[in-house]
Amino acid sequence: MKTVSLSGSLRENVGSKDAKHLRNEARVPGVIYGNGENVHFHVKETELNKLVFTPDVNFIGIELDGKEYKAIFKEIQFHPVTDRITHFDLLAVTEEKIIDIALPVRLVGNSPGVLNGGKLRQNYRKLKVKALAKDLPEFIELDISPLRIGMSIRLGEIEIPNVTLVGDMRDVAVSVKTSRNAVADELEAADAADAEAAGGDAAPDAPAEEAAAE
Repeated sequence: MKTVSLSGSLRENVGSKDAKHLRNEARVPGVIYGNGENVHFHVKETELNKLVFTPDVNFIGIELDGKEYKAIFKEIQFHPVTDRITHFDLLAVTEEKIIDIALPVRLVGNSPGVLNGGKLRQNYRKLKVKALAKDLPEFIELDISPLRIGMSIRLGEIEIPNVTLVGDMRDVAVSVKTSRNAVADELEAADAADAEAAGGDAAPDAPAEEAAAE
């Protein structure tokens, strides 16, 4: 998983009054924890938005008072009316530490079931996983090219090296459902074509007149 940079400054004061002042200056207060200490800081709202309002999930690299941290978003608070970010928490990560995180799901390939009129249903846009930082991918890739109408991919069928999925392994991640406009699946069409070909190879019955003469 990639690491993106975020510039921050330590907070001189901690409290609601100071936090309000920072927000008025278009800066967002935050805290990073996980290394035995809580470090309070603030960042530019515009820079933070670039990392939050995106489907991508990345590690965050931030330097505070000469100390570098590698972290992930743990919690983000939004204003109930404006949806502006009011506060956020970062969790410091290390190479030997197991991380719980939700990774985006990307579908690749062309489903024969969809091409034949089926409806693709993606139940998970993100999936929760557990892994060491070094083993985390940027996203979870699911190949839907084998899916015909009525088929699905369950969590228990998804394999990622050194990564453990969290959840009910019976849950369906993506499926192809039938629809009113769905045509016959290509396998059924192929079976029908084979049956027709087999019938055409059989010797034709003798005309009724010739059978009677014999």
